[in-house]
Amino acid sequence: MTISEVRLDPYNYDFHEDPYPYYKRLRDEAPLYRNEELGFWALSRHADVLKGFRNSTTLSNKFGVSLDPASRGPHASKTMSFLAMDDPAHLRLRTLVSKGFTPRRIRELEPRVTEIAVTHLDAMLEQATTGDAVDYVDEFAGKLPMDVISELMGVPDADRVQVRAWADAVMHRDDGVTDVPDSAIEASLNLIVYYQEMVAERRKKLTDDLTSALLEAEIDGDRLTDDEIIGFMFLMVIAGNETTTKLLANAAFWGHRNPDQLTSVYQDLERVPLWVEETLRFDTSSQILARTVSGELTLYDTTIPDGDVVLLLPGSAHRDERVFENPDDYVIGREIGSKLMSFGSGAHFCLGAHLARMEARVALAELFKRIRGYEVDEANAVRVHSSNVRGFAHLPIRVEIR
Repeated sequence: MTISEVRLDPYNYDFHEDPYPYYKRLRDEAPLYRNEELGFWALSRHADVLKGFRNSTTLSNKFGVSLDPASRGPHASKTMSFLAMDDPAHLRLRTLVSKGFTPRRIRELEPRVTEIAVTHLDAMLEQATTGDAVDYVDEFAGKLPMDVISELMGVPDADRVQVRAWADAVMHRDDGVTDVPDSAIEASLNLIVYYQEMVAERRKKLTDDLTSALLEAEIDGDRLTDDEIIGFMFLMVIAGNETTTKLLANAAFWGHRNPDQLTSVYQDLERVPLWVEETLRFDTSSQILARTVSGELTLYDTTIPDGDVVLLLPGSAHRDERVFENPDDYVIGREIGSKLMSFGSGAHFCLGAHLARMEARVALAELFKRIRGYEVDEANAVRVHSSNVRGFAHLPIRVEIR
């Protein structure tokens, strides 16, 4: 009997359903994997992924971080801002943006995040009083992150449903579609035009929001251009919205699958951050990130040529038994610390990590204040088909309200 050759295809639906057996074979049999057909290399072991994130000179971001052909190339920074740049351009833009996007601004946002979460939760739980299943993604996890970004940027309440619809359309892919569809391009243009008008308004009259703070950010006379501000706003929609939605739904799903792990969380909401961290490790939203080799890279006695694409697989790294004990067990409260790579590592460490963690903590704590228990209707749960993120498009749940 021959064992089938190990294979990684980020577009394969079976892989989307459960990538972890594929990752285990990669780590054991092909720690440096090559896919000739799709033209990429992949690193799956924790040590290699971590080194890859930290090697931002040889592993370049300048063509973007997605394998999808339409998202790759020198134009990537238009929508991915400094995530699709190398130093010194990356450092300049990131430092300027950091002047507006501060930890203090995030801390001060928490009461409003709580209000937004409660509004959506109350509406969802109102529907749940009939005993029917409600869609946790449609009614809650899919609404909160984009509304928080809109709150931060200063999008008026009246426009937020429309802005959220555009943001959803930017990310949506119908079954079988791997590249960026026309509907997503149209939604992207609508968002960009909307943000252009918003920036123009703030140029005339500053307000107390992130958009104004970005306009005011300055280092030795250097300021952000309108295009740079809009690029960053767009990055938040792509990187900050979808990944947090997936985190909230993944936490609910794996909590449902491991009810014994949630008992202590119901009893003590101070444990919610531990639930968030284990979800980020066990089934991270951001599974696959692309880099482009600049110069030459030698790994496992193999020289990877200049210009080749290398995929870093944090989703696999987090299940590496070389680093985590019983990595396939979902254990809330396990020691994770700096071994987590859901937000990357090194120069490109996610600027919004503290915002995502705060949103998830608030959202899940507010949910648990209101319910005694819940069950996921797994038969009707629908996974997202994406080459880089993992999570649910729909997650019907039945809840027991307190």
